[in-house]
Amino acid sequence: MNFWNDPLKTAADWLMGVFTGWGMNEVAAQVLIAFLGVLLLITLLMVLDIFLVWIERKVVARFQDRLGPNRVGPFGLIQPFADIVKLLIKEDFTPGGADKVVYNIAPMLSMMSVLILWAIVPLAPVILSVDLNVGLLYLIAAGAIGTLSIIMAGWASNNKFALIGAFRQVAVMVSFEVPMLATLLIPTILSGSMGLNGIVQAQNTWFVFIAPLAALIFLIAAIAELGRAPFDLSEGESELVSGYNIEYAGMKFGMFYAGELLHAFTFGGFWAILFFGGYRFFGLEQVSPFLAVAVMVFKAMIGYWIIMWIKYTMMRIRIDHMLAFNWKFLTPVAFVLLMVVALANALLAGTPTWLYVSGMFLSNVLVAWAAMEVARTVSRREREKVEGPKAVAEAHH
Repeated sequence: MNFWNDPLKTAADWLMGVFTGWGMNEVAAQVLIAFLGVLLLITLLMVLDIFLVWIERKVVARFQDRLGPNRVGPFGLIQPFADIVKLLIKEDFTPGGADKVVYNIAPMLSMMSVLILWAIVPLAPVILSVDLNVGLLYLIAAGAIGTLSIIMAGWASNNKFALIGAFRQVAVMVSFEVPMLATLLIPTILSGSMGLNGIVQAQNTWFVFIAPLAALIFLIAAIAELGRAPFDLSEGESELVSGYNIEYAGMKFGMFYAGELLHAFTFGGFWAILFFGGYRFFGLEQVSPFLAVAVMVFKAMIGYWIIMWIKYTMMRIRIDHMLAFNWKFLTPVAFVLLMVVALANALLAGTPTWLYVSGMFLSNVLVAWAAMEVARTVSRREREKVEGPKAVAEAHH
């Protein structure tokens, strides 16, 4: 029965007994158990990543009125494995003049930047790798490795188009990290913790009802961080021919592609943790840790589906419009929202739950309304400069 209540501790204790029974030192046994745990997590994530390929291709097929994979295996389920075999047997080459060390490390760093994020993901109350008390800082720091891998790939490829694509993508990623960091501070304020498990435990009321605008800004910034449409101008085919990864082939390219898919699912999971209660759902997490894991995966999949929905629905944004949107609109709104939420949280502390939730929700609505009014006014002034006041007035009437 202990295994069903706390599977990780039960398995670790059993392995400890086995290894020490073989005469292994206790410290060495602990290190080996930790290594096996990491290996198991990475294996599960890579298997999940394979099926994310199938899921994404099926979803985009439905959006574009196609069938998607349907030949290799039932419902095309074996198609991703055929693709892996194809990538593995393709010729592996390094462009002439490329920095070989940096060029070959970049895909591994790209994949690693996603995998290490799962070290802090709480899948259930008793199924979590590391319960860091600064988990949100770890999230930002780990994301910086992905940024580094992209600039490494573009620069080391000895290709001007790859370098331009890397510059574009890094500019977008660094820019949108600012509003993301601001919105990450909002769950910290509401929960009084920077640890992800602490944030989940504090959500007796999901934070999306308390700070819906923060959830929306985080989602927008996450999509930009991923480099997915409408923020995927770094891969503008007509200009850059795939962008920073143009010189990569075979499994090196596959690592970039797999990292992007897993990253999208991971951000869906973080969105669920920060604003939708994580593994909590009507007390199911108290029944069984396996039910909690199922809830967490389901919520992450919903977030991933929304990211796919946006990608396959919206067109690309021009690079100058993209950065202007971030620095002139999204970032100021995020910082204003952070201050308003902090003030409202202090003023409403100790009030009944219904009053607290209503007050916080209305404060978010007020910030959103004010931001849209300011944006509308600025947009009107810009149009008047180009078209003239009379033409703009006629268009509004």
